Amino acid sequence: MAAVHTLSLVPAPATDGNWMDDANCKGNTALFFPPKAERPQARERREAKARRLCMSCTVLVECRSFARDNHEYGFWAGESEEDRHLAGYTVSAPIGVRARSNAG
Repeated sequence: MAAVHTLSLVPAPATDGNWMDDANCKGNTALFFPPKAERPQARERREAKARRLCMSCTVLVECRSFARDNHEYGFWAGESEEDRHLAGYTVSAPIGVRARSNAG
C-alpha cells in the first residue's frame, strides 16, 4: 500500500534533491510553467491539471519546501507563484508582476 502524506505548513527538512526522481511531474514540465501569452482561462485549466497531479504526489511536502525556499517560478507542489507569495514566501518577480512590467 502506498504511503499517505499529509500536507504540512511546516517546511520539510532539507533534502539532497533525489526526491525529484519520485515526483509525479517528472517529464511534464509544460504543465507547470506557462507558455508565452497564456490566457487566464487557459492558465486556470493548466494549473487545475497540475494541482491534481501534485495532490497525489508522494513528494509534495519536499517539493513545496524546495519551491518556497528557492523562490521558484512556476507551479510547484500545488502552489502558483501568487499562492507562495500570499503564504508569505518571497517570490522575486511573480508572473503577474513580470507580465505587467513587460507590457509597457
